[in-house]
Amino acid sequence: MLVLKIVALVLGAAFTGFGYFICFRGKYFLINGFEEDLREGRKTEAYPKKVGLIEFVIGIVCLLAGAALVFFA
Repeated sequence: MLVLKIVALVLGAAFTGFGYFICFRGKYFLINGFEEDLREGRKTEAYPKKVGLIEFVIGIVCLLAGAALVFFA
């Protein structure tokens, strides 16, 4: 159970961090191949915002699940 708690908290922190930097700070280089795809017209500027927001939300959910495991299990 301890391993599950640690994994949930670490994954939550990683996803939240990456999502924050991509969505709110504009660090698009964190998405593999995005800059090339943007230059070639395969992706638009809206794509990294969506990816960053999804990662941010998943990270918060994992952090909350990890915190719930720590406090209630």
